[in-house]
Amino acid sequence: MSQTSPRPPPHPYWILLAAILLPGAGQVLSGVPQRGLVMQLFMIALGWITWHLTTPQQSFIGRLAGGLFIYAVSVIDAYRIARLRWVTYHSAH
Repeated sequence: MSQTSPRPPPHPYWILLAAILLPGAGQVLSGVPQRGLVMQLFMIALGWITWHLTTPQQSFIGRLAGGLFIYAVSVIDAYRIARLRWVTYHSAH
C-alpha cells in the first residue's frame, strides 16, 4: 500500500497577496481561520474607536489609524504563518 504525502501548503507570496486584498483571508488560507476572524474584529473595533476619538479635522487615514494598524499587523502575521508552514513542509520533504 502506498502512502501519499500531504499536500504542500500554498506559497507564502499567495498568502501575502490574499491577506493584502482581503483582511483575514491569509490566516484562513494558512489554516487558522479563528485568528483571521479575530484580526477582522479587532480591525473593525479599533477603526471604529479611533474614528470616534479623533476630530473631523483629522485626515481619513488618521481617523482610521487603529484599524489600519491591525490590518498591517494582520498582513505580516499571515505571511509569517505561511512562511513557517512552507519552511517546515519543505524541510521535512
